[in-house]
Amino acid sequence: MKKKKWPETWQEINPGCMVFEPASARSYHTGSWKAQRPVWDDSKCIKCGVCYIFCPEGCVSQDDEGFFRADLDYCKGCGICALECWPGAIKMVEEG
Repeated sequence: MKKKKWPETWQEINPGCMVFEPASARSYHTGSWKAQRPVWDDSKCIKCGVCYIFCPEGCVSQDDEGFFRADLDYCKGCGICALECWPGAIKMVEEG
């Protein structure tokens, strides 16, 4: 990835929320700053997919056995998956 120089004047600053390189989100591991991470209890999971549906980052996916997991490289630890999981299969635990 090419390193960009710091703008010298305000006219050189790019407008916010603009994507300059398509399909570049996968190269940014945005989950590194989370304070908590989701942990699934497979004995409580009914494989309903509610966590998958409600994840705002789209980082929850289903494994070969039908259970769901979050890709912790992209999970920001918001806890929505745990909040929406009505069987209580997801708990948020401190990162670290």
